[in-house]
Amino acid sequence: MTGSGGGGTDTDLARLRWGCRRGMRELDLLLLAFLERGYAAQPQSTRAAFRRLLRMPDPLLLEWLLGRRAPPDPELAHVVAEIRRTAAA
Repeated sequence: MTGSGGGGTDTDLARLRWGCRRGMRELDLLLLAFLERGYAAQPQSTRAAFRRLLRMPDPLLLEWLLGRRAPPDPELAHVVAEIRRTAAA
């Protein structure tokens, strides 16, 4: 069974949802909002970058998502911008 919008199978989305649960409320809210409202509409390259982003350590993710630092990788910088845009909507 596949998930809606081309975002992946239900199992893939469940794994991503679990990966978005970081134990830091700020990160949980930002990452889950993007997964639920923006992930499926993104191109494959952005979805792949999001999966890579979830492997980053929490302190670094928090700095990037709060705009304190920018990711050095352009693909990660793009997905961070998309997450922040989704959160602002």
